[in-house]
Amino acid sequence: MEQDRALQVMEAYQAASRNTLADRMGITIVEASAERVVGTMPVAGNIQPYGLLHGGASCVLAETLGSLASALHAGPDRITVGVEISATHHRAVTEGLVTGVTSMLYGGRTITTHEIVITNEAGRRVCTSRLTCLLIDQVPGQAAPDAPGSAPGTGTA
Repeated sequence: MEQDRALQVMEAYQAASRNTLADRMGITIVEASAERVVGTMPVAGNIQPYGLLHGGASCVLAETLGSLASALHAGPDRITVGVEISATHHRAVTEGLVTGVTSMLYGGRTITTHEIVITNEAGRRVCTSRLTCLLIDQVPGQAAPDAPGSAPGTGTA
């Protein structure tokens, strides 16, 4: 049952990720559960003018992985939005892939907090990030699909 729920969230994530920032940056999910998400991102194409991995790219990787872990914790009927992210950049990377590993620090009904450790191909820590997400029942400003009193399939009355 838990595995079916995770598969449903992952399929929705992959479908929703097409043509998004994470897709354009080449982020690939390698492993995913509510407790641990692992993903990779190429350094090429995600650098700053000096040829180093851009710190913002590390934050995008961290938020992508942490948000997916939060969504897996929340389940398919809820959504997750990042409300705070911090990152400490430890060392430069100029080539190859970086790997992010997300660990849940706290998983509640309305808030999750994850630590994301990003390493280079040698396994050396590049960045440590912490992400807090808010879990909500629907996207702000949008009616819930097929809510009571709405026309079927439209989310509106």
